[in-house]
Amino acid sequence: MTNENKDNLSKVISIEEAGKKIVDGSTIMIGGFGGVGNPPSIIQQIIVNGTNELTVICNDAGFPNIGVGQLVTNKSVRKLIASHIGSNPKAGEQMTEGTLEVVFSPQGTLAERIRAGGVGLGGVLIDIGIGNPKIDGNKEKVTVGDSQYMIETALTADISLVYAKKGDEFGNLIYDTSARNTNPLVAMAGMITIAEVEEIVSVGDLHPEEVVTPGAFVDYIVKSEGVNWSWAWEKM
Repeated sequence: MTNENKDNLSKVISIEEAGKKIVDGSTIMIGGFGGVGNPPSIIQQIIVNGTNELTVICNDAGFPNIGVGQLVTNKSVRKLIASHIGSNPKAGEQMTEGTLEVVFSPQGTLAERIRAGGVGLGGVLIDIGIGNPKIDGNKEKVTVGDSQYMIETALTADISLVYAKKGDEFGNLIYDTSARNTNPLVAMAGMITIAEVEEIVSVGDLHPEEVVTPGAFVDYIVKSEGVNWSWAWEKM
């Protein structure tokens, strides 16, 4: 933040400034599900900047020209950690070609790993898949009582990118119905969290009971420019 921003507690920056914080080789975590709840303007800025070799942690690979799927289609992603990629054939093609490393994690497990990263835990204990070599592999195991569990390590990122309906200048956020998705968990798990919001209001304009993600988890906030569909289709 600039000195002026520090003085007035504002965390508002431009889309261009946000994009510059994501560099080649970064690990980024993106909230949302199937494109809904992904931050469209920041994703487009990453592509404009030509940022590559990214490790992306998100629920899914989106669609080829929607949300996080645009990063995959643009071949900006080196490694993808997600629960599924079936809605984006570009991800499947790149995985088969060996140009995209895909690490699958069941949706519930993925959410818990992100939550663990956000609250400072080393991981979570999971019993699903034990005994299946394709699932448990070389994962460390522990016994609790009479049951055996696999340790699924926590997930964190250099940058977390989230999308919200409304936020104040300090970064307190509220979400729009299903667009909330994994965003509150993702907001906690980044070393730096950038929130793209549809509407920015003054501090105090949000009722405390409305706030889902407190501003303490958000480092920067940007005003969304919405989805530029003509740009998205042209880039594909």
